[in-house]
Amino acid sequence: MAKLIGLAFAAAASIGFLAQAHAEELCQGFGPQTPRDITQTAGLNTSSVSIAPSADKLNLCNIHTHTNAEHKGPGFTVFAGDGEHGGYQCNETAELTEAELKAPASSAFKGVKPGDTIEVHWVYTSCNATPGKGLGSCLSDACANPQLRVEAQVFLVVNDADALNFLDFAYDGNIVNGLHQPKALPEGTGTPVTFIGSTTGPSYTQSTCSPLQVTWSVKPQCAKLDINSLNAWAEQGNVFKEDYSHGVRQLVTAPELLAPIAN
Repeated sequence: MAKLIGLAFAAAASIGFLAQAHAEELCQGFGPQTPRDITQTAGLNTSSVSIAPSADKLNLCNIHTHTNAEHKGPGFTVFAGDGEHGGYQCNETAELTEAELKAPASSAFKGVKPGDTIEVHWVYTSCNATPGKGLGSCLSDACANPQLRVEAQVFLVVNDADALNFLDFAYDGNIVNGLHQPKALPEGTGTPVTFIGSTTGPSYTQSTCSPLQVTWSVKPQCAKLDINSLNAWAEQGNVFKEDYSHGVRQLVTAPELLAPIAN
């Protein structure tokens, strides 16, 4: 009996040590982090960060893509693995036809092929900024702490001219009410989930947090996107100098790093 009690005590101590190690390895003192499972509303990070104005009240400063979805949502639940090239795939990935999976004539936009999932981020800033390369275009010496907002849509990439055309959602110098705006944002993929988070990308983890706070608006369902339109976006050139799809940051699951979702 004494031996069993000793083993139980040792096991409890081991669990306590692992929990402590987990707590210690999380980055401390940062605001809420992203990406997350948008179906889960719980979070313990209540840092005082206000929701940014709607996208039409801000300047578009950047558009970029990630291969595989960084977030997990109702329409993109297929786990693609850990690491920079992991993330989540659209639920319909295994149902694509041979024609939809046919290799395109051009490969100008790198890191994406038919059958891949991508998550597109339209990034907005409260700065008086001009759209350009990277998130640095969203900041300036005169506006170092802007309100940032990201409109996110997950796409299933196919070789099909009848699928959505990425050029319809591009920038091309579009100005509306004096603000830089995309020509449109995708519709018909559900009511977006809005929450406070951070910037993403493979350089960040639950141990290495992003310091920038972002209002996220993530659509819950996938849509099919014609890969030829992505290649055309790269071929014709864009002010963002984007011609490849970026890696992903793995899902943030620690409640201490997630904000509660109100909607």
